[in-house]
Amino acid sequence: MQRHLIALDLDGTTLNRHSQLDAETIATLHQLERAGHVVVIVTGRPYLISQRIYDQLHLTSPMVNFNGALTHIPHQKWAGEKIAKVSRQMSLDLLDAKAELGLKTLVAEDKLHVWADHPTDMLPEFLPTTLRQDQYLNAQNLLDDPIALTIEYTPEQKQRVLNQIDQRYGQLVEPRVWGGPYEIMELIHRGIHKEDGLDHVAKFYQIERQNIIAFGDEHNDLEMLDYAGHGVAMKNAIAVIKAVADDQTEYDNDHAGVARYLKKYFKRDLADLN
Repeated sequence: MQRHLIALDLDGTTLNRHSQLDAETIATLHQLERAGHVVVIVTGRPYLISQRIYDQLHLTSPMVNFNGALTHIPHQKWAGEKIAKVSRQMSLDLLDAKAELGLKTLVAEDKLHVWADHPTDMLPEFLPTTLRQDQYLNAQNLLDDPIALTIEYTPEQKQRVLNQIDQRYGQLVEPRVWGGPYEIMELIHRGIHKEDGLDHVAKFYQIERQNIIAFGDEHNDLEMLDYAGHGVAMKNAIAVIKAVADDQTEYDNDHAGVARYLKKYFKRDLADLN
């Protein structure tokens, strides 16, 4: 079988409901790398809260964070590193308009840093629960353009916030409203999707689209699955993802759905390793 690029969303896909990797997934992905395939995490998560997963998988390939806004190889300098940023001034303007717009929390991030207007226990896996003085979001600490801005908003103000962002910054950014029960949206560079990072990695390794297999479950995976030669929706995926995918896993993310699918798909490659 030809060399493949295996693109993995994390939450709801490769990780179980507890945001953990199971042993079967770790072993399967390690075997596929040994067989010569390229395993790439493609996630909406910032690098700071996904590095541990990359390290658990012992990967050496690139990683895509912030829904395509950061493509890099962790722990090393890579000439192919690609970053799409948002405006520092926009971040500070929204901070100033926090009360007016009904914003509860603002978090700005780049590859290695996070700044927030206050600590929060609302979503400890994703938002900072403690802050050093140099991590508070203000003009003195935020000196450069960040990669992304995460906003927790008051539910009844959602449409007003979206309208204001579109009017003031619509040419620069587009909001990505989180799925599930959260009142959270992310702002990244307009036009950037997971597909952009995946395409960048595929070209670096000279892997054709027909040899890209991608897994996902939520709205932010749509462009990636549509781009991949073989897009796979998780059993637990939302309907729109299942509609665009070429196939679906037999098992969900709590039952090693990705690993079990890959073991069947690459059965011959894995058998050759034994």
